[in-house]
Order: sequence, then structure tokens, then C-alpha cells
Amino acid sequence: MVATVLFSSLVIFLILNVPVGIAIGLASAAAALVAEALSPNYISQQLIAGTDSFPIMAIPLFILAGDLMGAGGVSRRILDVANIFFGRVTGGLAIVTVVVCMFFAAVSGSGPATVAAVGSMVIPTMLAKGYSKSFTLALVATAGSIGVIIPPSIPMVIFGVATGTSISSMFMAGVLPGFLIGFALIGWSYYYARKHGIAGEDTQFERHAACRLLWEAKWALLNPVIILGGIYAGVFTPTEAAAVAAVYALLCGVVFYREINVEQLFKTVARSCSTTGTTMVILGCATAFAKILTIEQIPIQVADLMVSISDNPIIILLIINVMLLFVGCVMDTTPAILVLSPILFPVAVAMGVDPIHFGIIMVVNLAIGFITPPLGINLFVAARVGNAPLGTVIRGIIPFITIMIILLLIISYVPPVSIGIFDLLGR
Repeated sequence: MVATVLFSSLVIFLILNVPVGIAIGLASAAAALVAEALSPNYISQQLIAGTDSFPIMAIPLFILAGDLMGAGGVSRRILDVANIFFGRVTGGLAIVTVVVCMFFAAVSGSGPATVAAVGSMVIPTMLAKGYSKSFTLALVATAGSIGVIIPPSIPMVIFGVATGTSISSMFMAGVLPGFLIGFALIGWSYYYARKHGIAGEDTQFERHAACRLLWEAKWALLNPVIILGGIYAGVFTPTEAAAVAAVYALLCGVVFYREINVEQLFKTVARSCSTTGTTMVILGCATAFAKILTIEQIPIQVADLMVSISDNPIIILLIINVMLLFVGCVMDTTPAILVLSPILFPVAVAMGVDPIHFGIIMVVNLAIGFITPPLGINLFVAARVGNAPLGTVIRGIIPFITIMIILLLIISYVPPVSIGIFDLLGR
């Protein structure tokens, strides 16, 4: 009865277009009313308990760091450096776009933030060079999704908090899958440019000019080295790394590059606070939702159901992938992880799937959700930045979704792609 009320009310609220966080909270409250084991104060208690966590502090700090980097000129300088090395290659501007998105992902942890920051710079230039609008917007939207795979990654933080998995290990395991996806997008960009006769940039940088651009971008290029190097070297935790990232981004924008004034700083912080507030409401409500799932033993029931279908890990992973791809089409990443990880994580671990490997599978699945209609948020951001109808982005996204699904299957069924790094390091 409780499970029926929980899921049916959630579906009804989502159909009524209630904001996701509020819908999860109302569904949890409805279930709590019919559950004998829960008190009326349960939801309000979980709203506090769900956000009262040291690792969760990384989320608002990474959000702030990403916004400060976008406003402080970091992404533009990374673009200049990438253009030096890749601009003259066939399809060079498209390749530069992917490289910049990968680099920006390593400092922002957010897919939509990457699309907005990089897209605003490269979309007009790509259109002027002869790339079609549908390809351009689809490329930026897809490359932006790498932002949640290459560490640091906000969804990885959420998964770690929800399942008790090591966030540092998740970050380390996300490096190779993120680069694999990036290289695949570079390959497709090169093929597209060759097919449509789009040459590289005509500009040839003299040594002095190239050195000047590299020197000017040194503070931007040091960012991921400091953040990721500090985490992997054990100097600071992911949460402390988020604080370092925010402070460093502030220094880059205000002191080193001097592109953020007082007014811009207040606007940037206000935007980050708005995003953080929305995220924290979802986190608190989803915590209550997950606790009710556990109390009602729904994860055990789902595990029994899947095992009754097949006890083959390959089939179980395929079922989980299909489920996650569907959920990614209709639900944002944060609530999807918080709602589904308590259900699917025990199933995967019971079938012998490494917890870190499963976390990467889940994050990559939901990264694809950023570019799948009807809720693919990167599609909306790219359309807004490119001043184009959503249909234009959707027309160009099919090849990219196909590439992402192929890579998802490789990551799912070839575990060394994600967790092989631990064997190399002897962990």
C-alpha cells in the first residue's frame, strides 16, 4: 500500500508539472501518512538530515566555482589555448569545442554550466565557418554532458553520498570514460568536417603569439591540476577540493584576470545560490523518499524480481541500463540518482558488479539523459545559447546519442575502462 501511494503520487505530481523536488517531497509525505511506522514529522526531519552532510557541502561549492569560472574569463582562455593546438586540423573548431568542454568539465562538475559557458563563445564562430546549426548545437550539448563524467562531478558526489561509495574513487574511475567519450566526439567531428568539406582555421600562430596565449592562460590551466592533483595526492578531500576550487576561481576572475567586478560578483553568487537552493530541496526530499523505500524493503523486492527474470549479470545490467536511459529522458540527474540508487545499487552489487563500476555506469547513463528529449536540459541550454528552436537541436542529436549509447555498453561490459585504473595503481 505504501509503495503504491509513493510511486503513483509521484507520477501524478510529475504529470501535473509540479517541480521535481516538491513532487518527490509531496509523494513522500503522502506515503508517510499511510505508513504505520512513520510519524507525521518524518518528512521535515529528513529535509534537514538529507542535507546535513559534509560531502554534500561540495555541491554548492562546485556550483559556485563553475559560475565564477564562466564569468571570470577562464573558459575563453582555455579556448584560445586549444585553438593553438587543434585549430588548423580538419574540423578544428569542432575539435576545439570538445577539448574545451572536457577541460571546463574538469573544473565545473556541471553539464549545463559547461554548455552555457563554452557554447556562448564557440557557436557563432562555428556557424560562420560553415557548420550546420543542428550539428553545432548538438555537438555543444553532447560535449557538455562530459561535465558530469570527468571529475570533479556533482552527480558522482550525490551517488557517493547516497550509497556510501568513496567519492574520490568515483572521481578517479571517471577519468578514462570521460576521455573515451571525448575522443569519440572528436572522431565524429573530424568525420563530419571531412564529409562536408570544412577545413581547419587559416590562422597560423607564431611562436611568440602562441607563447603569449599560453602564458596568459596559465592560471586557467593550473586549475584542474590543483583540484584533481590535490584530491588524488590525498592533500584534501573532494569537499575541501570544492572549497579550493571556489576560492581559486574567485582569484582568477577578480585578481589574475580582473574580469569580475563587484556587480558581476554579486550576480554570479546570486545565480549560484539559486541553483544550490533548488538542488538542496531535491536532496532533502529525495532522502525522505529513499528512506521510505528502504523501510518498505522495495530494493529487496526489485532485486527478487530481476533475479526471477535472469540471474545472468549481463542481462541484469542490460535491464538496468534500459531503465536508466528511460528515466534519464524524464527526470533530472540529481533526483534520479537519489531515487534509483537505493533500489538498483543493492541489485548490482548482489550480482557481483563492483560498486565503483556501477556508479560510473549510472552516471554515464544519466549523462545521456542530458541530451535525450523531452527533458534533456543540455538541449534546452544549447537552444537558448544558440537562439534556435529546440527542434533544431533535436534534429542533430541522433548520431551523438547513438555514439553515447555504444560507449555506455563498452563501459558497462568492459569494467577495466572505469576501474582498471585501480589495478594499475595497485589499489
